[in-house]
Amino acid sequence: MPSLTSCIAKGTVRLGTGPHADRARMDSELLLMHVLERNRAWLMAHGDDDVPEDAWGKFVELLERRYRGEPIQHITGECEFYGLPFRVTRDVLVPRPDTEHLVEKVLELAQRFDRPRILDVGTGSGAIAVSLADKLLNAHVTATDLSESALAVARENAERNQLEGRVRFMHGDLLAPVAGEQFEIVVSNPPYVPNTDRALIAVEVREYEPALALFGGEDGLDIYRRLIPAAHAALVSGGFIALEIGFTQAESIERLLESNGFRNIEFTPDLQGIPRVASAMRR
Repeated sequence: MPSLTSCIAKGTVRLGTGPHADRARMDSELLLMHVLERNRAWLMAHGDDDVPEDAWGKFVELLERRYRGEPIQHITGECEFYGLPFRVTRDVLVPRPDTEHLVEKVLELAQRFDRPRILDVGTGSGAIAVSLADKLLNAHVTATDLSESALAVARENAERNQLEGRVRFMHGDLLAPVAGEQFEIVVSNPPYVPNTDRALIAVEVREYEPALALFGGEDGLDIYRRLIPAAHAALVSGGFIALEIGFTQAESIERLLESNGFRNIEFTPDLQGIPRVASAMRR
């Protein structure tokens, strides 16, 4: 059997010819750590140790899954978001670092209220709702999703972070599960990829993540057209909506917010300077 160092090198070579060659060594290390249930420091300190035969076989199997484009988070079954561990499956989107900008904006807005009622629409893995519940001890957080499978993952993630009693999970389309209720903040990372861009997105996204959570119609705005007026009706006067948006969508989202009675519209850029979060206040 090869040593740990040799194992990483062999994995790097294999993944170096795949769709994610730029992170071949990192992925090779992550997969080996997952198989051995060890951290990177242990891996580096024991580089000359032989890899157990069963671990080698499992490692090769996982390498091939990654080589075919499967997200590393799906292979290991977990990822980190806003400093918390989350389980991910093919039923939910893998939480992205860009979405942390959305969480930060909601944390900022929440400071305006003593006990904010926050609604996360289309919660998926629960990353946004759970992160907000973790940081806002005075908030009442509700999360909805159309997918029962996604809600099961979200509930598991709340439990994993000892926050199962802090988030109310409800099944249904957009705000339908909370009809008649009011909130200080409505937040959402809805599907916003235009159908016409399907062939342009990475294979690990297109082939392995749920289309229901990715594609938003021909121009990517179908969900926003339904969500924004529904959120306006559910928000208290002076309440806020906060939305993650796609590349080039800022102007269209601004028009939708304005036409539905929102004011004080702001856009928060990501690290590349691209507008990533839209927020606005209900008059």
